[in-house]
Amino acid sequence: MKEFKKFIAKGNVVEMAVGLIMATYFGAIVKSFVNDILMPPIGKLLGGVDFSELKYVLQAEVLETAEGAGDGTAEVAITYGVFINTIITFLIVAFAIFMVVKAYNNMKERMAKKEEAAPAAPAAPSKEEVLLTEIRDLLKKQ
Repeated sequence: MKEFKKFIAKGNVVEMAVGLIMATYFGAIVKSFVNDILMPPIGKLLGGVDFSELKYVLQAEVLETAEGAGDGTAEVAITYGVFINTIITFLIVAFAIFMVVKAYNNMKERMAKKEEAAPAAPAAPSKEEVLLTEIRDLLKKQ
């Protein structure tokens, strides 16, 4: 149990959890953006098509009749419109993540250049050099 507590107490685990939560809600926002804002105008431009309702019906829904005939089976369909929406959502999320990673890499490069540009402090003399300097100074005094 101590090892688990030590693992959880590490900053990386907490940061990862926060990142996962943020990513989940970012995905929900992008999905809403695609489904509720982006796709309706695109559907309107394409002749009033609602992409979320596009489907290829394999078996139509059968309702149970008043006489009891029919088994009341649900519709079986390939909902390719929802698939199109999901692809567009993925592309937007992938582009956003690409931009974040690109900004992060640029920031790292700028920080590395600043560190390179800063002149390095001269290295302190080693213990041997200090001792030899003291011996030299003592010999000069004699």
